[in-house]
Amino acid sequence: MIGASGAIAGVLGAYFALFPQARVKTFVFLIFYIDVVPIPAGIILGLWFFIQLLNVGMGGGVAWFAHVGGFLAGILLVRLALGKGFGRPSRQES
Repeated sequence: MIGASGAIAGVLGAYFALFPQARVKTFVFLIFYIDVVPIPAGIILGLWFFIQLLNVGMGGGVAWFAHVGGFLAGILLVRLALGKGFGRPSRQES
């Protein structure tokens, strides 16, 4: 089963592959202390992926394997596309 959430997971995987050092503003809750902290996207998305792996097989109407597979497919497809020269400026010979 795959749906919109699997596709979004693919976009997250692509972002993880392209911009792992980009900073994501994140709410941090520590008892009575709340702050917004910029955290590298690689850490946030890595934690998200780990949570998806922990939930595989839990059911609840969520296709956890679609999230895991979509995320990995996003990483793989970006790397394949960049390896084939997509997304790079072409060189013009004079």
